[in-house]
Amino acid sequence: MTQHLATPADAPTTGTHTGWWRDAVIYQVYPRSFADGDGDSMGDLRGIRSRLPYLKELGVDAVWLSPFYASPQADAGYDVADYRAIDPMFGTLHDADAVIREAHELGLRIIVDLVPNHSSDQHEWFQRALREGPGSPLRERYHFRPGKGANGELPPNDWESIFGGPAWTRTENPDGTPGEWYLHLFAPEQPDFNWEHPAVRDEFRSILRFWLDMGVDGFRVDVAHGLVKAAGLPDIGSHDQLKLLGNDVMPFFDQDGVHEIYRSWRNVLSEYDGERVLVAEAWTPTVERTANYVRPDEMHQAFNFQYLGTHWDAAELRGVIDASLAAMRPVGAPTTWVLSNHDVTRHATRFANPPGLGTQLRTPGDRELGLRRARAATLLMLALPGSAYVYQGEELGLPDVTDLPDEVRQDPSFFRATGQDGFRDGCRVPIPWTAEGSSYGFGTGGSWLPQPATWGALSVEAQTGDPTSTLELYRSALAVRRERPELGAGESVEWLDAPEGVLAFRRDGFVCVANTTGRAISVPLPGRLLLSNEEVRIVDDEAEVPADTTAWWAV
Repeated sequence: MTQHLATPADAPTTGTHTGWWRDAVIYQVYPRSFADGDGDSMGDLRGIRSRLPYLKELGVDAVWLSPFYASPQADAGYDVADYRAIDPMFGTLHDADAVIREAHELGLRIIVDLVPNHSSDQHEWFQRALREGPGSPLRERYHFRPGKGANGELPPNDWESIFGGPAWTRTENPDGTPGEWYLHLFAPEQPDFNWEHPAVRDEFRSILRFWLDMGVDGFRVDVAHGLVKAAGLPDIGSHDQLKLLGNDVMPFFDQDGVHEIYRSWRNVLSEYDGERVLVAEAWTPTVERTANYVRPDEMHQAFNFQYLGTHWDAAELRGVIDASLAAMRPVGAPTTWVLSNHDVTRHATRFANPPGLGTQLRTPGDRELGLRRARAATLLMLALPGSAYVYQGEELGLPDVTDLPDEVRQDPSFFRATGQDGFRDGCRVPIPWTAEGSSYGFGTGGSWLPQPATWGALSVEAQTGDPTSTLELYRSALAVRRERPELGAGESVEWLDAPEGVLAFRRDGFVCVANTTGRAISVPLPGRLLLSNEEVRIVDDEAEVPADTTAWWAV
């Protein structure tokens, strides 16, 4: 079997563009929940390094590492105190270097998370700004403002935090009197940078170069849509909480000024040999707005959140697929596809529940139904043109853990009075590697969130070699995708006539049929069956595709 991706050591230099990222399958590692290398119950870089051969065998092209920087961990590392240091809970810079080098030796690329919208409140800049008080030049690098009201007792505007509650926190002056307020679109421990300040822009270009010099192949940019705020920080008035996520026009999200920043970052990446990439986490009102982030001189990819939120429904899926491909075509960027990540309920649980309940659920639903649909949805995703993202553990068919006791939860939004449901911990439970043991092979010291007693049967060990398992389905699908590179290539699909509730499309000698209904449906035999998540019966010139099943065919 030929490896589709050249190793980074053999990657083309600047000026020769093969675009490895255009059809890559990228695996998200959430470091604290992937593998524990030192037995302290928390995943780390040593653990990640030990499991890189597993990812190579799985068949992915690149690995995206969620934050491992020095951090007080108020928001699981998305509150960064030092962008050039590793948090001791994850290891050292030497460990990071070892992960990057070994990944490259295996032919895997490494993408690291970058958090530019905000820092930790323990960041040196912010701490100095607090110590020095009003008038400190350091305060200009954040959004410090006097309050409203007779004594400044009211927040500067009516913005709310994504995690619930006001987006402003009042400081205390060095003399103990009430002081100015500072902006934090997320937790109070995450003050927003002021990206109008040149020092902030210079600092992040320097941070990019630090990690590029370390050998990383790219950056996933957290809250890429949030860096620039509208002039004057105007009030937003009454609104729906969901609009804060970027589902509507807001003065703190998707401002046109962000694009100048990413053009300058693209210039930094062009200084380096090989193809280094920028990936936008950009929540925008439309896929057309998302496409602005991946114009030829800006980023390379943007997450397709519209697809992630789509229900298991043929008409709805076709609409989002068509809209996504059409939006990216004019800017020449690949579409990305994703079903799960560290911020939403795993799709094996979403699809186990009735539609319309959102992306953070408190109910396990119909586990068997959810897994069958999740497997079918994965085959559909991997058959679409563009790049696909896989969240750790989804290849095992892991569900969300919906019954975590309150005392073990760590998601900061869980502790807020309003806002998000605060149930992201359910998709962050450490994954199982072995069928037995106190943490199912995650580590020798247990796991930082409790794993269900049933997870031994879902472990890598238990599923390996079982042709009916979800893990072997992923391995087979990724092997077919490598052998047939046309699966990820291109920018369109040719839709075929199909019964109601069924999606069928052709792509260069390949046909995908996805039955989203709850009953078996017969279709004309497309060709030779390559792969399906459930057994497909073939009788004469017809194929009977079971309920909630996707099948791949060579034609």
